[in-house]
Amino acid sequence: MSDITRTPQDAPVTQTRWTALRRFTDARIALGRSGHSLPTAPHLAFQLAHAQARDAVHLPFDAQGLDARLHSLGLQTVQLHSAAVDRATYLQRPDLGRQLDARSRYTLAQWRSSLAEGTRFNLAFVVADGLSPLAIHSHAADLICATLLRLQADAPQTWTLAPVAIVAQGRVAVGDETGQALQADAVAVLIGERPGLSSPDSLGVYITWAPQPGLTDAQRNCISNVRPAGLQLDAAAAKLYQLLVQARARQLTGVGLKDEADEAVLSTIPAPQASFLLPG
Repeated sequence: MSDITRTPQDAPVTQTRWTALRRFTDARIALGRSGHSLPTAPHLAFQLAHAQARDAVHLPFDAQGLDARLHSLGLQTVQLHSAAVDRATYLQRPDLGRQLDARSRYTLAQWRSSLAEGTRFNLAFVVADGLSPLAIHSHAADLICATLLRLQADAPQTWTLAPVAIVAQGRVAVGDETGQALQADAVAVLIGERPGLSSPDSLGVYITWAPQPGLTDAQRNCISNVRPAGLQLDAAAAKLYQLLVQARARQLTGVGLKDEADEAVLSTIPAPQASFLLPG
């Protein structure tokens, strides 16, 4: 009788041969199976992660809170907005997220008029909510602070910093127009990356030399997956510092500027002898 009333939920989970590898990654690997189906626990975990990713995308951007945090670090800021008037427009019209609205352009024009003629800055930070305001709220100020500590210790070379631009409803390319308006040699755009199903708080950084509208991603360098469970903040700050120093020395970014630190690490990794999926 018990066999007749048994439900699929009661079926034992059949494990895979490589379950032990799960301790090395948050990726959904080696989930096993229950009959012909996914076990209940991984299915519920997937639904939770999907909800967290959606929440990260639609979380309201706390630009005022970020502004206050940056001011507490002694940094000047300017609050801007892309041409995407709201979140729905931002998600449906990526092109509008890549440009500033008229009011922001006016704000920057007024700011420039207050500067002495010929004033330029070595670097501008642009912080945009992107597709995960959660990532910006969690990591942006700390990453800027950690990077600035390295830049300030870069004697005898000095770094002049433009006000940090906080851009609501912004995408990566909004940093090109903003960096040019801020009269900066280089721009570092900190932006919330598209949430994955295990990474709703992932931050990306895009470094561009001589920012101006019309550039492509081939002219940028990217640091991605900055978060506690990914690339740690200290490591990200060190990588960002190295790229900025190289960009300033060579006056370029993108495909012509390689991350030499990555190459040094890769050279120490031994080649695999065999696939873990195959019998020994």
